[in-house]
Amino acid sequence: MIDAEQLDTARLATTDGEIAVVNLESARRRSWSRFFNDPMREDLAETILEHELQTAQFIGDVTALDRIEAVAGQLAQLNTASARTALIRARVASILHRFAEARHHLAQARLACASRSDVRRIEMTIDQACGVNLDGLLQELRQDVNRSSRLEDLVALGALLADLRDFIGADRAYRQALKVYRDVSPFPIAWVCFQLGVLWGELVPEPETARAVYWYRNALECLPSYTRARIHLAEIYSSCGRANDAQALLTPAAGSGDPEVHWRLADALAAQAKSGDAEAHMQAAHFGFELLLKKHLLAFADHAAEFYAGSGNDRARALELARIDVGNRPTLRAYERAYAIAIGAANRQAASELLADATERWGDTRAFASSSLAVSRPEECKGQAA
Repeated sequence: MIDAEQLDTARLATTDGEIAVVNLESARRRSWSRFFNDPMREDLAETILEHELQTAQFIGDVTALDRIEAVAGQLAQLNTASARTALIRARVASILHRFAEARHHLAQARLACASRSDVRRIEMTIDQACGVNLDGLLQELRQDVNRSSRLEDLVALGALLADLRDFIGADRAYRQALKVYRDVSPFPIAWVCFQLGVLWGELVPEPETARAVYWYRNALECLPSYTRARIHLAEIYSSCGRANDAQALLTPAAGSGDPEVHWRLADALAAQAKSGDAEAHMQAAHFGFELLLKKHLLAFADHAAEFYAGSGNDRARALELARIDVGNRPTLRAYERAYAIAIGAANRQAASELLADATERWGDTRAFASSSLAVSRPEECKGQAA
């Protein structure tokens, strides 16, 4: 594990996190202004995508997804047949978890003679998100890392190793990404620290809470506005009986637009017997999730399923969303989530179907052997839901 001194040294060499967010917003606005004047200008739409992705990923501004979709729609109107337009539309569809649509656009990009490497880069992202040909993908990512040792390639490798349940390998790849980073932006460092927090706090079979807290805190020291890191750290605080600390962590992010902030704030406030404020935030969470599901169902089905399976208190809705998620990207993790929700909803039939599907798709893999599904039985259900 990289020690605190090494990480501090890397962080001191980067731009202050708050300044970096201000700079990002200024750059984002400038890019849009140029796009309105000349939407076909080379690399401008791609730059906007990067700015909006960072805004969504780090600031928690979910409206950035609407703006990303608008860029692709504008290009489609102006130059539908170009390889560049097809690639951008494929990337946007992939970001929004519309993977079948993304593959369609990639096929169009090929017909328009797009670069094979550009097509493959997006295709690899889709394959990993959908759990397709992971062993072959692992070989490709290892080759990319051997050629470049770029942070982006190492993070992709770490994420894939985590999907394959090689958690030590994933940790090694993420920490190597921190070591090779030489730029001044704090966003990539915060991103890697967050991934390490998720790895040790949520993905490993027996979570190591102290280790996860260490990485989430480092992510926030790099980038105080990192909404997702605040949410995940606050969730740990709440589970440890530190509801007041969770509330303090989440309150500055309440205006981000991410409904999970309201969800976790409602839980923290309820734990402190602040029922009125808790109910207000719970209503905001319900409204926020439903609004996002109307706009971007596939992108938020998994998070909304977890909400409704928990404090959202609608297990039938949770199971419906979890099954939509599995249908869209049948990964082992998606099956595990849906199966647990079916068990919680006392729906033995759904649990049996999900377990049978997961076993057929994943049963011969090493990852399945270490999965909770390998020893699961639908008889765990105490009843049968309609």
